[in-house]
Amino acid sequence: MSVRPFLRGATLLAATALLAGCGSGDAGSSGETAASSSPSGSGGAFPVTVETAFGDVGIPEEPQRVVALGWSDAETALALGVQPVGASDWLAFGGEGVGPWAEGRYGQAPEIIETLEPSLEAIAALQPDVILDTRSPATQERYDALSAIAPTVGQPEGVGPYLTTWQQQLDLVGRALGREEQADELQAEVEQQFTEAAEAHPEFDGTEVAVGAYTSEGFGAYVRGDTRVDFMEALGFTNEPAIQDLAGQSFFVSISEEQVPLLDAPLTVVFPIFVEASQITDNPLWQSLPSVQQGNALVLEDQALVNAFSSGSALGTQYALENAVPLFAETLAD
Repeated sequence: MSVRPFLRGATLLAATALLAGCGSGDAGSSGETAASSSPSGSGGAFPVTVETAFGDVGIPEEPQRVVALGWSDAETALALGVQPVGASDWLAFGGEGVGPWAEGRYGQAPEIIETLEPSLEAIAALQPDVILDTRSPATQERYDALSAIAPTVGQPEGVGPYLTTWQQQLDLVGRALGREEQADELQAEVEQQFTEAAEAHPEFDGTEVAVGAYTSEGFGAYVRGDTRVDFMEALGFTNEPAIQDLAGQSFFVSISEEQVPLLDAPLTVVFPIFVEASQITDNPLWQSLPSVQQGNALVLEDQALVNAFSSGSALGTQYALENAVPLFAETLAD
């Protein structure tokens, strides 16, 4: 399906949450070829109750067939050793619907389910024991439809659409699948990697950063609550105050041509969405920014890295830490 950049709320995601593209796929009506989600080594005790924004969700037994519909839910399950039988491909990776940081974790590819309007018939045909939808449009209508098929784990209480953090996602998915210990271990591992990266780059501490994107509709910028800004601030950066002041209900703000100077910061990081990177680098407004002229602006062109930076998952975050942090340091040093 096509997605208009900068749409908000439930129509959404393309621009705000991910601004990296909503994937979709035709889900089959049969679950006969779906991969088994039942791994060995589960340490959780069932039944379990998972608290969500839609109320408590009871899961009577360890799930054997998992459908992962939310943003990064599939790769989070894979990180914990569980192979979903059905999954949504939010970033339009194709194939198994996961980025390179999660490749090789499926024994058999899942059925790919549409993102914004998932086929209820296709999901039901997979006979799931649990549905993961921890980062999604988060509407009551969507939840009611999915929970009529199987216990459905949505976002945490008090968390809006697409705002579930990678830590919260690990916690929810870990509890739902009886993999709390593995989830805790992975969270500690990622947090330690952040600590080590920040310690290796003390120049990040307190440095203001502007994180933006460019689409056919122009520039935009991210504010706290977005995974990219949270990633940068976990490294010690501070989101550009002039951009943060524009924050409203969403975690993404459109930037008019007159407002492009707001992207000027000691470090400016921007990436293209559905356009060529040259549309940024050749743009006179971009070229006029002091941070660009001084060499302290970075345009992320590698799609895998952009997707990892945008994934908001533990595995994607690890990939971004390994591959993006050196670029930030190099750009800041110019």
